[in-house]
Amino acid sequence: MSNLFKKALIFTDLHFGLKSNSDVHNNDCINFIEWAVKLGKEQGCETCLFLGDYHNNRASMNLKTMAYAVRGLELLSENFSQTYFIPGNHDLYFRDKRDVQSVEWAKHIPNIRIVNDFFKEGDVSIVPWLIHDEHKKIEKINAQYCFGHFELPHFYMNAQIQMPDAGEIQSGHFTNVGSVFSGHFHKRQTNSNITYIGNCFPHNYGDAGDDERGCMVLEWGKEPTYHAWAEQPKYRVYTLSNLLQNAETILAPNMHVRVNLDVDISYEEATFIKETFASTYNLREITLLPVKKTVEGGEVQPGSVDFKSVDTIVSEELAAITSEHYDPKFLLNIYRNL
Repeated sequence: MSNLFKKALIFTDLHFGLKSNSDVHNNDCINFIEWAVKLGKEQGCETCLFLGDYHNNRASMNLKTMAYAVRGLELLSENFSQTYFIPGNHDLYFRDKRDVQSVEWAKHIPNIRIVNDFFKEGDVSIVPWLIHDEHKKIEKINAQYCFGHFELPHFYMNAQIQMPDAGEIQSGHFTNVGSVFSGHFHKRQTNSNITYIGNCFPHNYGDAGDDERGCMVLEWGKEPTYHAWAEQPKYRVYTLSNLLQNAETILAPNMHVRVNLDVDISYEEATFIKETFASTYNLREITLLPVKKTVEGGEVQPGSVDFKSVDTIVSEELAAITSEHYDPKFLLNIYRNL
């Protein structure tokens, strides 16, 4: 019996269309794929596995974003004998059904195999996004490798927040699997035989300070190796005093930076700092946030609470909307174009 792969390039969670179908983000996705494909070929990978969430918006598809997405899969098709593609929850129109998904067209691209149902070949199992009571099938999987887009409890969704236990799928269900590799949670982390490999590159300030992203190379029977994209966008949160003292060592191109103002400066000084640092270090974004003062025991205590701009507050509230009638991404897009 032949193995599914000898050496595989594996990555996950690109989220084409993120940030209101931003061309900057979509170009990042293409540039990442180009880098990862080159790395994979240099490493001798003949197979590729994508572990879910190719797109970000489950309810609609922007035509410009689709053009980027098609090009990305064409690159994989041209460079690997087979790419196994798991549609993640963001790729599915319905969270609890897999019959409509945003990469249906990819089945017409050579060498791309969409894994939309449980798949087993040799000593490898590939598992789609689980729906209904499919978690009960996991304990029956017996394989050396299992790949999926799992939502396991007690793993970190980002740097601060753990996934709660919903009483369904559990880490202990994989007792008959040698190694499990999953997409879905963007933070790279391992617990026992289960690894979330981390998304392709940081996407927002939830990833601030955590650059362990990129892709994984897995040679059959050996330990995986992880590779970070050197040109990935990065997110950082600094105090102004730290920034002024250490700018040359802590700032880098393509960085998004939030600066907490722990020293008093004028509006003119703030404008000068933003313009100078953005141009000097080729930053994508630099935002200065004043620190809100709170009163405790009749005294003003600076630095107790971070101040959020009106734009941040409105964006967060719109993004938090959960409704069958309103798409938060659409509302955000309207707000940002006002």
